[in-house]
Amino acid sequence: MKNGFLVLLMGGLISACTQTPKPEVVSQYPVSAKVDTVDTYFGTEVPDPYRWMENDTTKQVADWVTAQNEVTFGFLNKIPYRAAIKTRLEALNNYEKLGSPFKRGAYIYFYKNNGLQNHYVLYRKKGEQGEAEVFLDPNTFSADGTTRLGGVSFSKDGSRVAYQISRGGQDWTDAIVIDAVTKQPLEDTIRDIKFSGISWRGNEGFYFSTYEKPKGSQLSAKTQNHKLYYHKVGTPRAQDLLVFGDDKNPRRYVGGGLTED
Repeated sequence: MKNGFLVLLMGGLISACTQTPKPEVVSQYPVSAKVDTVDTYFGTEVPDPYRWMENDTTKQVADWVTAQNEVTFGFLNKIPYRAAIKTRLEALNNYEKLGSPFKRGAYIYFYKNNGLQNHYVLYRKKGEQGEAEVFLDPNTFSADGTTRLGGVSFSKDGSRVAYQISRGGQDWTDAIVIDAVTKQPLEDTIRDIKFSGISWRGNEGFYFSTYEKPKGSQLSAKTQNHKLYYHKVGTPRAQDLLVFGDDKNPRRYVGGGLTED
């Protein structure tokens, strides 16, 4: 019996050792060109061979990204259970989600997602027994869903609202001012705001911070000299009042806001 067991064990080991392993699939990555770029910091030379990738609007970078995506998704699409994982995750996330309500003027506002919407929708209703209606739906801001709602700020009595939108994941936003009752846009649209919300002063105007619009790509261009401005509703952007900020401390962030009282 022991001999028979040893024969079976040896046979299994030999069989396992003689099986041909499956060849490992090696992805063929595109060549990432290196350039002879060197910066000197305090006497130390620091090579930066991939500096060319910072020029994100060039055809060279676009072609490189396309080639990288072909390799990535060529691998991911071969995973046999990838679709099942996606289906399961969607099922787990497909339920109605509600944000905390807040009152502005005569309306109660709240955010809601029906389940799998890319962006939460801002609803409102007049009083607790009122019928809910859509106030702002970021899912309609762009066809591809990449424009998001960056922030919402109501004037003191809730009659006006400034909401910020961001396109394509940028930190830069545009502030659009509308009549909160009719939902009709006013003439005020403040473009190129960065790292700032909106803080109303009564119902007549609001504070915001931003940089001068950079030259070149907004994704990679240097931004300095953050400044705080005041915008009066109904006046052009060029007449906005500079409240605080100068060019002496270019790396500082500047912000301002008002308390409820």
